[in-house]
Amino acid sequence: MEKEYKNCQSCGMPLNRDTKGGGTNADGGQSKMYCSYCFGNGEFLYKGNNVYEFQEFCKTKMIEGGHSRFTSWLFTRGMKRLQRWKVT
Repeated sequence: MEKEYKNCQSCGMPLNRDTKGGGTNADGGQSKMYCSYCFGNGEFLYKGNNVYEFQEFCKTKMIEGGHSRFTSWLFTRGMKRLQRWKVT
């Protein structure tokens, strides 16, 4: 059974704020780990592997969506601690 997370383990967004209820796995089932902005059909939608580039991408998207620069920085600063970006 897949562990349920409160936040997307790629971008950190609260999963309960995802209008689609989360991303989708390859089998079409709902992902309990990633949001629909980051994950679909069993793969990551952002293809880069660098957390710092992804942080900048997310900050830009948040600012475009009406968030302040400070808020976008605040919400993206902890990304490197999420499961997708942890170095094993």
